[in-house]
Amino acid sequence: MGAEIEVEITEPTTLEFQIAIAPHPRTEVFESLSFVLNGRPVEPLEVSGAHGNRIHKFDAAVGALRVDYAATIVGQTDPAPVTDYDLSMYLRPSRYAEADKFYGFAATEFGTYGDSATLLENVSSWVGTRLNYVPGSSDPIDGAVDTLLAGEGVCRDFAHLVVALLRAVKVPARLVSVYAPGLYPMDFHAVAEAYVKGQWRVVDATLLAPRQTLVRIATGRDASDTAFLDNHKGQIELKRLVVTAVVDGDLPSDSIDQLVSIR
Repeated sequence: MGAEIEVEITEPTTLEFQIAIAPHPRTEVFESLSFVLNGRPVEPLEVSGAHGNRIHKFDAAVGALRVDYAATIVGQTDPAPVTDYDLSMYLRPSRYAEADKFYGFAATEFGTYGDSATLLENVSSWVGTRLNYVPGSSDPIDGAVDTLLAGEGVCRDFAHLVVALLRAVKVPARLVSVYAPGLYPMDFHAVAEAYVKGQWRVVDATLLAPRQTLVRIATGRDASDTAFLDNHKGQIELKRLVVTAVVDGDLPSDSIDQLVSIR
């Protein structure tokens, strides 16, 4: 899996990338990451965040930036750890998952705080059937309320609505950016993760890729914590983005009623 990115920088700025996979204990990981600005290599500062998020940060002058990342994983890692802090933090409303605006609506649609596994399946199915997946249909600043009103969106919009509704029925939920073998059209992918039966379980209401092969990049409250590129100060234009994600062998089958953890 990997990514090729080209960025035109028209004003000096500071860039932050989250494209490298999170640590995968008990696996073999082979990876390479390079940043080349105006033909010269750039050495970024790697900042380690919560849940193993890896931010690669550097100051960039005006010019053309080329980013190349590649990773191969052999084996499966452990399910994501669960902390008391997470179970508190991921019940709270956030910038793009405004759970507090859904309390009454979610209680009417899904009942009042029943079995978390049933809620997970019902919310995922509800979002998947109510929204149309339409590339380019949403703005980067759209939240879950905007998505519900529009009735369409892309993966981040599906995930934000799932997260907001689950939090509204008292199921801790968060957003995860992933590499997704089998995804079409191929891109960075966003899914939801919910605390169900003692573990973080992955939910993808788009049904565009099997959950069993997803590879974690970044985890957070919503897309504000997991964006693949953040720009601070200057002006940039994304000129090219190519994402690849494949598995050795056939893709597994997936069913919405299965409890799956990112491994």
